[in-house]
Amino acid sequence: MAGSPQPGDEPSLPFGFGHLELNDLLRMLQSSGPVNWEIAAQVATHLATDGETEPPVEAATGEQLEELARAAQTHVVAETGLAATFTAPVRSFGRRGWAELHLDALRPVMEALAVTLGGAFGGGDATLTGAGGGDPMAGLLPMIAPLLLGVQAGSMIGYLAQHALGRYDLPLPTADEPSLCFVVPNLDAFEEAWSLERADLRFTVALHEVVHAAVRSVPWVRERLVGLATEYVSAYEVDPTVLGARLGHIDPNDAESLQQLAERPEELLGAMTSPRQTELLAALRRFHAVLDGYADDVLRRIGERLVPSFGCIHEALARHRLERGEATRFVEQLLGLTLERDDYEAGAAFCAGVVERVGPDALNRLWEAASFTPTEAELAAPGLWLARIELNL
Repeated sequence: MAGSPQPGDEPSLPFGFGHLELNDLLRMLQSSGPVNWEIAAQVATHLATDGETEPPVEAATGEQLEELARAAQTHVVAETGLAATFTAPVRSFGRRGWAELHLDALRPVMEALAVTLGGAFGGGDATLTGAGGGDPMAGLLPMIAPLLLGVQAGSMIGYLAQHALGRYDLPLPTADEPSLCFVVPNLDAFEEAWSLERADLRFTVALHEVVHAAVRSVPWVRERLVGLATEYVSAYEVDPTVLGARLGHIDPNDAESLQQLAERPEELLGAMTSPRQTELLAALRRFHAVLDGYADDVLRRIGERLVPSFGCIHEALARHRLERGEATRFVEQLLGLTLERDDYEAGAAFCAGVVERVGPDALNRLWEAASFTPTEAELAAPGLWLARIELNL
């Protein structure tokens, strides 16, 4: 895909800070909140579009995708009983539209991370002296935090926009109401790269979007996604010694050194990981595994029945999910969203085990209450989960 980063490429900002005078840089550092969303929007848009103007989505394409989405809703509701998905709006747009939507949808989690980072930067003279060596850096570090988070949020969202086919390729902790989205240029590129039949691909992606939107229409599911991610980013703890070593090269009079820091979230977050995040990360991965396993089970049951080339499309989508280059790097390091093939397989095996034993209606009980989320032991042994929920009949 044109403009997409290749695995192993180093991320780079779409514009440098090196040409700025210090006064210009300091003006850029001014932010009314914990994240500089103006910078985030500039970075996300440039990365998403490769700095080019996108043509509008053709009206006929938008109409076709909306028809497919409405048809998919009927089939998904029949399988899941989650009728609230009928109210989800349908949007067809380019990569820029996807990026703009997610700048807002991911704002609560990114601002929670920014508050944590800002607290670390303002956490005392010893920390800041170790990081920069002297009063100038101590004064500048709290100002840098909104800019860095703006660049890193924009980079993450911009890279994801290059790959996204819809809203729910990854279980991102979005706080807004569910919607059904199609990123048309990415769909077209994916179709061409894999030589897929257009109508089959678009209907399969519509089914995928609708299943995930249906699950997120359950209020506690959306709250849990955002809550787990917020807990994770809020659990970062600064190690003054490590932070000082990693930030010691920053020169407050050299804008290029600030750019280098903004491009590499691991420079900061690697100095702030905490033991508490290990437990939170396990809970995140388990919940995401269940979400994706359930969605894939519903998608497979409908797709195998209605989509002639479903097998080829399903395999291509599975490969696409695991091959995102720099997009994965930023998501993992900023939000703790580390999803490996083992996670997907564990979720799929759990759902298949439940359906095999007692049928899909029992699997739909996952969304009745947060307490029905499988434990680690239950994820590995679906019979344990079934035994527990039967007590709540």
